[in-house]
Amino acid sequence: QVQLVESGGGFVQPGESLRLSCVASGNMYSIDFVDWYRQVPGTQREREFVAGITFAGFANYADSVKGRFTLTRDAGNTFSLQMNNLTPEDTALYHCHSKHRFQEVNFWGLGTQVTVSS
Repeated sequence: QVQLVESGGGFVQPGESLRLSCVASGNMYSIDFVDWYRQVPGTQREREFVAGITFAGFANYADSVKGRFTLTRDAGNTFSLQMNNLTPEDTALYHCHSKHRFQEVNFWGLGTQVTVSS
């Protein structure tokens, strides 16, 4: 079992930055990547992939955030999403996610809210 806990969300104005963190704990040998998804509560929009990073260090990004967001693995099991030049379209609940390497089991954090508004 793996636990994922997000933090760092908040309310910012367009053009500002936020840094989200996801701390993973538990059986880390059962996963080999961590990614971030976002979803706007109360809308029909599906949960959207934002960025992911493998434990080998390979990162990939959604087109909508390329050049603005950077995902890194910091000391320990912290996965940080640096978000720059935020826009109102980035407003969402951001979730950390991973999946068991050998079983059909997904791990989700509860999420951290990001609101971008003037």
